[in-house]
Amino acid sequence: MKLYHGSLEVVSEPRIITPNRTLDYGRGFYTTTSYEQAEQWVRRRKGAQHSVGYVNVYELADVLPDEIKQLRFETPTEEWVDFVMRNRTERGFEHSFDIVYGPVANDRVYAAFALYESNLLDKEGLIRELRTYELVDQFLFHTEQSLQHLTFIEAKEVTL
Repeated sequence: MKLYHGSLEVVSEPRIITPNRTLDYGRGFYTTTSYEQAEQWVRRRKGAQHSVGYVNVYELADVLPDEIKQLRFETPTEEWVDFVMRNRTERGFEHSFDIVYGPVANDRVYAAFALYESNLLDKEGLIRELRTYELVDQFLFHTEQSLQHLTFIEAKEVTL
């Protein structure tokens, strides 16, 4: 399966990234099956000092060994909401999965989550709202072991 990672640099050797902000699925290396989503990420990150970015292309092994612990969310569910909220709000929260797959909580989704966090929308209402959105996906590679199953193919230049 082809996966994409948008960056301001060529990332031929993916690595676990510990961000300075909270992310949907925690620290790690994020990819998507959507080239357009990865390209959009590059364009949002551009700055005055950057005139070019890259959509890095990878191949994920078709069959992963049983010891690779995966968590999959095909659609927004209560479990997905709880998982994303724990990653975003619980200081020091660390899950035990090697790979996590599920919807991206993009800007529209963040707005809906903000309503939920403010108790202006209950969990069921949040899920109903999110299921009306066209959501793209994301894969988080959370451990070094998981990254071993990701092979760099190429980096496609994106002019900013």
